[in-house]
Amino acid sequence: MTVQIKKTYRGINPEMLCDEIRGLAQKKGLLAGETTEQTYSLPSGTTQSRITLVFKIQDKQTEEQKECGSVNIVSLPGGEANLLLELEETVLAEEKVSAFKEDLDFALDSYEVKW
Repeated sequence: MTVQIKKTYRGINPEMLCDEIRGLAQKKGLLAGETTEQTYSLPSGTTQSRITLVFKIQDKQTEEQKECGSVNIVSLPGGEANLLLELEETVLAEEKVSAFKEDLDFALDSYEVKW
């Protein structure tokens, strides 16, 4: 089962948001892959970017890496960023997913847009 975490942040650079999530993932023992960033121009003359990052975990028995999650960040005009974080509970322990969510809230709560 995939756990999805959806959040909107204001006042934080999308690259910094991605780096913060990468750091939190590495603290939980996840391996972060390459960051993919795409930039799109808008009719208003501004740009919008999309950042994608995949997480893997190393299987200790087989030494193979298994994909266990991903993050997508879309920057919006006006300084907001939408985050979609997906973590695979069939690969990660529920405690690890819960701890990741708690760390994310602690580190980025002041930037989160509360609806």
